[in-house]
Amino acid sequence: MRALHADTGYLLYRLGLRSGRLFNATLEESGLRLRHYALLRYLATVEGALQRELSDRLGYDPSAIVSLVDDLERLGFAERRPSPEDRRRRVVVLTDPGRTMLRDTDKAGRRVTDELLDPLDAKEREQLHALLLRVAERSKG
Repeated sequence: MRALHADTGYLLYRLGLRSGRLFNATLEESGLRLRHYALLRYLATVEGALQRELSDRLGYDPSAIVSLVDDLERLGFAERRPSPEDRRRRVVVLTDPGRTMLRDTDKAGRRVTDELLDPLDAKEREQLHALLLRVAERSKG
């Protein structure tokens, strides 16, 4: 195992898996998964989004987006509305209950992050975040 831990990419992969498992466990109570959270988080940053945009931005297959939006609509956290620019198209928007759910899941996310980063002090956490952000910004595409 020590040889695997010498590989930064592998460590990131393992921590990503652990983070996903922990976060999914906290979201299960509300019937959500990490993919739902990502969609809600993105919708909170826009006035509405076409499903194609959601697919492109989140990197999910278009058929997965349809299913995720269906789930969120069923739970009352998002809804499809006619696009203001083209009434034949539908945009997905976050509802007020969706905003409330997002606030609640943000708290759960912070608990997961605190658990994962427990070995680091506040300054180290800031440094790690800044470094990961720099790598993520460079990796877009």
